[in-house]
Amino acid sequence: MSRIFDTDLQYAMSTRAIHAGQRPDPTSGAIMTPIYQTSTYAQEGLGRNKGYEYARGKNPTREALERNIASLESGTHGFAFGSGMGCLDSIMKLFKAGDRIVCADNMYGGTPRLFDRILVNYGLKFSYVDTRDPQRVADALTPDVRAVIIETPTNPLMHLTDIAAVAGLVKQHGALLIVDNTFATPVFQRPLELGADIVFHSTTKYLNGHSDMIGGAAVVRDDELAARLQFILNAAGAVPGPFDAWLVLRGTKTLTLRMAAHDANGRSIAHFLDQRLGSERVFYPGLPSHPQFELAKRQMSGFGAMISFELGSKAEAERVMGRFRLFAIAESLGGVESLVNHPASMTHASVPPERRAALGITDGLVRFSVGVEDVNDLLADVEHALAR
Repeated sequence: MSRIFDTDLQYAMSTRAIHAGQRPDPTSGAIMTPIYQTSTYAQEGLGRNKGYEYARGKNPTREALERNIASLESGTHGFAFGSGMGCLDSIMKLFKAGDRIVCADNMYGGTPRLFDRILVNYGLKFSYVDTRDPQRVADALTPDVRAVIIETPTNPLMHLTDIAAVAGLVKQHGALLIVDNTFATPVFQRPLELGADIVFHSTTKYLNGHSDMIGGAAVVRDDELAARLQFILNAAGAVPGPFDAWLVLRGTKTLTLRMAAHDANGRSIAHFLDQRLGSERVFYPGLPSHPQFELAKRQMSGFGAMISFELGSKAEAERVMGRFRLFAIAESLGGVESLVNHPASMTHASVPPERRAALGITDGLVRFSVGVEDVNDLLADVEHALAR
């Protein structure tokens, strides 16, 4: 558990991304936080140490990352994990058998896989609702509900949830609101400022930004909740190694710069697709045709670079995806390079076909993670791929 300096919050996001939670190394003056590649620490005597005993519990490189992300999310306590799913699994350990979690019905496919195929075996209960409508969330808040978990924008349909509205309902019920902020990042959306209790990320994605590590992170403001998460982190041990923590810390230094470039490219590609395919076939919260465009403008300061679009059939999706020269067919997202993904057979393959169909994740749906290459080169690549 790492607490940032309160004075960090007086600085702009771009400044905090570079400096928050870090200081030049006191031994050498190194500007970059060292990679403390150690499993244990020498103690000065029985019961006397320098604040570190065993690296599963605390590591200085990891602590610098935790402080940094906590600052970016306007939180006070940050926690780094070995993966995004390891982070979510650890958060779920806050609850016990018999507790119910209300979940957004459209989320990354690995989330319901964890919930419905593993955690239900330990007595947790899960209900899925369309969280675009706060009233549906209110109707789902039965006495056994202990938390609501949402992802906004969602993967891959780009649905939004009104965080402030849902936070008010959840708080009144006495439950926790947990928000996956991976797509928007704290550059464009800060759920804790809107009333959320826990915000989490796959740091594999935009926070790292270079497609060279796997990790997760969670941020909170409440001291008691932080103490519980720190106990789980140490006891269950889903921690990242120091080098992976260092890679994310390197990535956050350029986060605001990269997100501005991702956002600009995302808007350009989305408008091109909108003109080429039609508004009803393109899913991007920054398009005026998106049914939640006004919420996106109110809740987010940017729209990002995640875009999905409908091509009508798996055969057409396969044809188009095979023609890209810059967009690589790959899992994941948020790196500097552009990727194209087929959710039904990749990120959401574990979701039962009937559930995918009910949500609108068709065999013709394709998802972009737009990178930071030259936008004209990307537009030419998309035009080439779509051409018959």
